[in-house]
Amino acid sequence: MYHSFEVDGVDFQLWLSPCEQGYRLHLHDKVIAPIAFTHHADGCGVLTIAGDCEPVRYAIDGEMLHVYIRGSTHILRYCDPLRTLASTNHEAGQLAARAPMPGVVVTTKVSPGQTVSAGLALMTIESMKLETIIRSPRDGVVQLIHFKEGDSFERDAVLVTLCEEGC
Repeated sequence: MYHSFEVDGVDFQLWLSPCEQGYRLHLHDKVIAPIAFTHHADGCGVLTIAGDCEPVRYAIDGEMLHVYIRGSTHILRYCDPLRTLASTNHEAGQLAARAPMPGVVVTTKVSPGQTVSAGLALMTIESMKLETIIRSPRDGVVQLIHFKEGDSFERDAVLVTLCEEGC
């Protein structure tokens, strides 16, 4: 799954893929490997990038990540890919929860007509043996579930359509 961070008003998309020594970081057209993070204590750890180890201090405040590395503090805003992919429908008051990657529906946790709150699990999907919970991006009512358990879908497919109360 792609992750997006905003730093100083610039969006960066990255992808992490496993490798023998940790992960590969895919950033734009570059691949940096291996990359690993070792957690030592609350807000402290060591980031290893291509064999170079850097001590890191960090604090997480909601979507904001404050990172102190190499004598500088950086503030990153995490842009949740599920929230980013949820887009408003053409009809007022509707919202679509979209697939962040291609996959298969494992379980559906809600049914049409059910009232849901922001963050509630709508369904569980699987992609490349990784299960991901699709959560409601806002309060509303489940209007339509577009795929049943076992169905496959492509990235950005509308999985669940929500509407405002009373739709």
